[in-house]
Parts: sequence; structure tokens; C-alpha cells
Amino acid sequence: MAGLPQGAGAARAAPGVHRPAAALRAGVRLHHAGGAGEREAGPRVPHPDEPEALAARGHPDDPRDHRAPGLAHRQDAVVVPARLVPLSERPVSEDAPVPFKDADALIKEIDAAAKADPPPAAPDRDAAPPAPEVTVVAAGGEAPAPAAAPSGRPAIVEFKHVTKTYGDGPKAFTAIKDVHFRIEDIPGKGEFICVLGPSGCGKSTVLRLIAGLGPQHPPTTGEVLVDGRPVVGPGADRGMVFQDYTSFDHMTVEDNVAFGLACRGVGKAERIGQAHGWIDKVGLSVKNDARKYPHQLSGGMRQRVAIARTLILSPRIILMDEPFGALDPSTRMQMQDNLVALWRDLEATVFFVTHSIEEAVYLGDRVHILSSSPGTLLREITVPPPDRPAHAMQRDPRFLEYVFDIRDTIETLEASRRAGDD
Repeated sequence: MAGLPQGAGAARAAPGVHRPAAALRAGVRLHHAGGAGEREAGPRVPHPDEPEALAARGHPDDPRDHRAPGLAHRQDAVVVPARLVPLSERPVSEDAPVPFKDADALIKEIDAAAKADPPPAAPDRDAAPPAPEVTVVAAGGEAPAPAAAPSGRPAIVEFKHVTKTYGDGPKAFTAIKDVHFRIEDIPGKGEFICVLGPSGCGKSTVLRLIAGLGPQHPPTTGEVLVDGRPVVGPGADRGMVFQDYTSFDHMTVEDNVAFGLACRGVGKAERIGQAHGWIDKVGLSVKNDARKYPHQLSGGMRQRVAIARTLILSPRIILMDEPFGALDPSTRMQMQDNLVALWRDLEATVFFVTHSIEEAVYLGDRVHILSSSPGTLLREITVPPPDRPAHAMQRDPRFLEYVFDIRDTIETLEASRRAGDD
């Protein structure tokens, strides 16, 4: 063994304790008196517990030998190590004699050395990564309030340094770069996360990576986790509402809404009954609209159908990719109010992509601000939840102050980012 003079014996460890191994972990070595020709100069100490057993053991690797493993020893005697010598104090000559000490003194020295310089703790591979910078924007130009400390709740959605690049070589295009965030699973109340940024910054890429939809999925580097597990594809725990109208043109409204239940094998009477309930919840008329076809509906009505078709399946995570972007302002605010009411009933986690600061401030608990392409998470901002309908909230001076503060924050962050790129 390294650090022991050739031919030197080894100490009998205290019963049940491998002290030499502890000494090595503490960063020290044991030195024995004398070399191979000087072994007899030291006292021969028979084992205190089994003096007769020493002669009976015929092989140094006998499994009945409870001495410290890995140390060479004689079968007829045990030489007690002299003292604990740190590597920095090791004698130049391996044969330099060192005074003997008894076993109790040796054990005390080993314990003292281990306490003085304990081995470093192994890194916790399961520890949560550091959270991104969070700012609570205060209205009226007040200083930002400190962000709340992590609660220790499990994450329902987590991005770990995610980058998505399309293509290779000089034509490669990076949509998002090193996006990192963590959304907690809040029992009885999901969070409403608005993803805000300019056109082409990768907002939809973030949503489709959560949904497990190609070609965005899988990420080029990093990990996307849902409930602590890597996303491998679409799942029933996630539902998505797209910007484009996605109703089946050959199906009636009630059949469109009930489509997911039909795929799950739910009987016709039950699924139509549930569909009628959701048609009513999204603000359509069962009597007047259930038997219509999509081409007979306005754009706002078609989006209501798409929302009902998604929410009827009770997903834990709702992904919405600018669903109100093509609507007129009045219809848009009506849809926002309807969505807030549905979200509070569902208690789901919502990711809502928008390029409208007003929409993000009204709907969101938190706003994730992405930079221009390639999209990176510039800031995570906490805003108060809506307490009035959208048309009233958006006239409130405090609401407008939040909008202006976030707009100023985005402009400052973008200017700082551009300066860093230069």
C-alpha cells in the first residue's frame, strides 16, 4: 500500500472501526518504524482479542480476519503504527525511525485529524438549479420589491439551459438560447405565466418544447422537464390552443368539442353532454351554436370552440400560442375575461404567449420577457392578478403604470444586451 515502508506490519484496528481508512480520507498517511530488516526492533504486540487465532490463520486474506482491509500484515504478529504523519511532514528517509505510540493514542490522533479537516461533501446532483432573476415591478417608478424565496414545492415545468438550433453549418438558426426557468406546482392554484417578447424571439418554440411537438422538440441542448421527467412527446397532461383556427371543418361544434373524449373511448351520450357544458362555459349557445359548422362561426367563436375542446380534457398544463392575436380589441378583452374565469375554476398551470404588454399584465401572475432572436430569458417579472374585467383594468392608472414600467424594463434590458453583444 502506498505510504507504508516495505515489509512493515499493520495495526489492528479498534473492533468495528477501520481507522486507517478514516486516516486516508482525512488526507494523512501512517508511517511505521523501520524497514524490512528492522521490524524486530519494535515490540511485538499480540492481538488483544484473539491471541491464539493469529497463528491459526494461514493466509493474509482469510475472510475471518477483521483487521483493517487492504493493509499488509504478518500472521504471527501485529506491529502497532507509530504515529500519524501529515504528508507535508513526511520524513525524507523512509527508514527514519519514528517513536511508537499505543493504539488508543493513535485512534485519538486519527479522530482529531478527521474533525479538523473533514472530507468535502459530495455535490447534490438532485438539488434544484438557481432560479432566474425575478423582479416585482412596482407601479409609479417605486423601487422593485424583493422576490419571494423558493418555497421548496416541486416544479411542474422546468427548463434547464435549453437551446434550440435548426439546421447545421452556416445556415444554422438558433431560435432560443440557454433558456432557464422553473415553475412550481402550486396545489389548488396553478400559475398563469405570460411569455412576452417581439415577433420571432422563440416564444412559440418554448411552448412547443413543453408540448413535445416537432420540429421544435427535442431541444438541441439542455432539458425540458414536466413533473420532474424529461418531455419525450405529447401527453394528456398538456393541452394546446394555437393561434390559427384548428377546428375540424367537417364536424359540428359539439363534435369538435367532444373530439378528445371520443379518442379516449367515452360513450357518445356522455361526451356530448360534457361538450354542451363546455360550449356554455366558453360563452357559446348550446341551442344556437352546438350544431353549427366552423365556417358558420366568427373568428372569436372558433377560438372559443378550440379552447373548449382543449379544456374539456382537464389538462394540468394549458399552452396557448397567441390565441387572441387575430381578434378585434373588444372581442379580445371578452376572451381574456372568459379565460381568467375558466383558469380559476380549472386550477391549471397556463403558459400564454403574447406580444402585447397590456395582455400580459392583465392575464399573468408572472411575465417572462424574452429577448429578440435568439430568444433568451431577460427577466421574470411578478405582476398582481386581475381583480376587475379587462376593459376596466386597462383604464386604471396603476395598470398603465405597470405597462409603462415593463416597457421601460424591456427597452433597458434590450439596450444592455445589444451593448454586451458589441
